[in-house]
Amino acid sequence: MEKFQIFIQLTRLNKPVGILLLFWPCVWGLTLAYYYNRETILYLKYIILFFLGSVLMRSAGCIFNDIADRDFDKKVQRTKKRPIASGKISVLNASFYIALLCLLSLLILLQFNFLTVILGLSSMILAFTYPFMKRITYWPQLFLGLTFNWGIIMGWTSIANDISIEPIILYIAAIFWTLGYDTIYGLQDMGDDEIIGIKSTSIKFKNSVKIFVGTCYSLCVLFILILYFMMEIDKYLLVLSIFFILSLIYQIKIFKVENSKSCLDAFKINNLTGFFVLFANKAQILEVKKFVSFPPKPPPILLTKTVTLLLF
Repeated sequence: MEKFQIFIQLTRLNKPVGILLLFWPCVWGLTLAYYYNRETILYLKYIILFFLGSVLMRSAGCIFNDIADRDFDKKVQRTKKRPIASGKISVLNASFYIALLCLLSLLILLQFNFLTVILGLSSMILAFTYPFMKRITYWPQLFLGLTFNWGIIMGWTSIANDISIEPIILYIAAIFWTLGYDTIYGLQDMGDDEIIGIKSTSIKFKNSVKIFVGTCYSLCVLFILILYFMMEIDKYLLVLSIFFILSLIYQIKIFKVENSKSCLDAFKINNLTGFFVLFANKAQILEVKKFVSFPPKPPPILLTKTVTLLLF
């Protein structure tokens, strides 16, 4: 039982917000691509696969992050009791869990088309370099945005089997979303991070953090609305966007730099934000008759070869 509890703590399965923040972008991309392929059974099947993949990869990422940050975690009040930092589990045993979780993730990934498999494998580069970004740049949150929202592209390609402008716009929007919410999250450890030399946007913009987060969230909303206006959306359905916009505004209103609990509370609201974006996307895309002014999509086989050459 003790080993099971350590595993739960190590993978943060007792804190599912992170899993959902990884999952929501995946299902956004799936829902966007669902316009082109109305196979409901396939859509629902892929939602399940992406959810399982999100659980496994987020768990593996948490363990790897704890291995990389074990010396730092010992010096931070919020993280010093984590299993690796506190010595409850060895780095070797933790690495075994990573290998197992990644293997299970690979089995899920192989259920998708070739392009999506290539994109999934390439995401490992992002996932396993992110923990080191806080050592070299004040923008690790930006790198997290690139990593956490890669599922938008994969969700799209799993159904459309090509890459187009629509998921790229949504991907950019989600990067700004992550940049904002992880800046809020980082405020909890800002004092300790400054002492031990960890960098973050929370520290870089500590004197104007609400303006910075507000700017990030505004750009997120802007890119999502651009996407909606590129589609033939009923103007009345655009009202549905107000829910996720209000959730972002509420976060900015409630978090306070000097109050760690308020920062955590604001951060957790993003789970609801992710759902609201999905709700708006789903309702609007089901009403779309056609996309307008999009360039022709390249043949999937040709594009797959191009992406493969670029990656390898």
